[in-house]
Amino acid sequence: MTQTKQTSAAPVLMWFKRDLSVFDNAALIHAVQAGSVLPVYILEPELWQQPDMSHRHFCFLQDSLADLSEDLCALGQGLVLRIGEPVSILADLHQKFGFTQLCSHQETWNGWTYARDQRVQAWCQNTGVTWHQPRRIGVTRGLNKRAGWAQRWQHYMAQPCLPAPTGLKKIDLASDPMPRPEDFHLAEDGCIARQSGGRRQGLQVLESFLHRRGEDYSKAMSSPLSAAQACSRLSAHLAFGTLSMREVHHALEARRKALAASPRTSSGNWPKAFSSFSSRLHWHCHFIQKLEDEPRIEFENMHPAYDKLRQEPVNEAYLTAWQQGQTGYPMVDACMRSLIATGWLNFRMRAMLMSFASYHLWLHWRLPALHLARQFTDYEPGIHYAQAQMQSGTTGINTIRIYNPIKQSLDQDPTGVFIKRWVPELRDMPVGFIHQPWLLPKKMNGYPMPIVEEKTARQAASAKLYALRKPRQHALAAQRIVDKHGSRKSGIIQIIPRRKPKKDPRQDEFIF
Repeated sequence: MTQTKQTSAAPVLMWFKRDLSVFDNAALIHAVQAGSVLPVYILEPELWQQPDMSHRHFCFLQDSLADLSEDLCALGQGLVLRIGEPVSILADLHQKFGFTQLCSHQETWNGWTYARDQRVQAWCQNTGVTWHQPRRIGVTRGLNKRAGWAQRWQHYMAQPCLPAPTGLKKIDLASDPMPRPEDFHLAEDGCIARQSGGRRQGLQVLESFLHRRGEDYSKAMSSPLSAAQACSRLSAHLAFGTLSMREVHHALEARRKALAASPRTSSGNWPKAFSSFSSRLHWHCHFIQKLEDEPRIEFENMHPAYDKLRQEPVNEAYLTAWQQGQTGYPMVDACMRSLIATGWLNFRMRAMLMSFASYHLWLHWRLPALHLARQFTDYEPGIHYAQAQMQSGTTGINTIRIYNPIKQSLDQDPTGVFIKRWVPELRDMPVGFIHQPWLLPKKMNGYPMPIVEEKTARQAASAKLYALRKPRQHALAAQRIVDKHGSRKSGIIQIIPRRKPKKDPRQDEFIF
């Protein structure tokens, strides 16, 4: 039977994506101003079968949709959940309601969602539906040059946050029931201590960071012993949009002003912490802008000189050992096992994991990047793939930084507390040997010997990378990449120097 359109004025369809909040939601406000609103979230089975998606992502989404639905119900109209292919669902809703306006935020996400949005855009054009897509973060669509980007970011963030609507007109439409992860063939993935999703959790995390946890942020972010507590832990909430970037920026600035006006004689380490955190909010959008401008970097080397660098057959044994935390390097394995169990890891250790896979194990960055994407609850493709390439040396414009896992272990976990927590085989290993347990093999208790010799592997990788950077053609291509993607703020992105850096600058750490 053919469905008939409702005789009342057609609603505006509000398509929630990764903006799972009614607060500071420009797409929702636009929909409200245009008429009655039908709020919809589409669960796309094909998206959840992509190789970068996982059980932990779905669970965080479930938490977040529950909060969003409750907030919408309080406004008078609950969230309508639909399961299926977006164009088909939009066509069905269009047949029922005859809507002429679709609202959603600009989305810079993975390659699958990019192709999906192209299909939706074609459907809208063919159907005569106007698709409004306001920006959600400090990323500019259709950007030709990076000049002035920082000023545009600052201007956007300085604008007032948009209040939640005061009410929504009730529309009679049943919602599909929320599926379980297993309905989408998402198997349990060992994340026993996953961060909870939802706006309410996000607000609590923001408040605790700005008022209690964050004072030692600048110095505590490097070690996995202290970072889980001292870092903001807001990255997943920003990735799913339970909090807006602008909302976090405003909360930070308000806290800065309140602290400056405080009668206390000393503000402790807070000013430095806030300055560090503020810069990372900029970098968050800076890296997503790269993917917005050039979606291919999710799949291809940023610099073409590296296209044949790691094309030999994948060493499956190396990849599996790395994925399972069985490389024989305690800090690498402790970090991987911790990440599997919690869904989060501080930036320096993320960089070390990627560096070890790309340099020491000489694996092409794509497969390790997909594994890490599935592990990170806060997976954000724009940041993730740019970082995967940076830590693999394929951008052509960043300093080659090969993390020595033994040095990182000594620096960031000197007494082996973190290692012994996550590598129980080494709990009886004396502290003097915890970073290189192979020197005392009788105490290894089944823990594997190193999968490669660290120094030999590091030097071989370094030689290959620096050899590729010598020809003049490399510098010319690198300059084009800088022109397109480089920050105009000195010190963040620069053409590779001929000499290696003496240390890993802490300013490069920007996972919240």
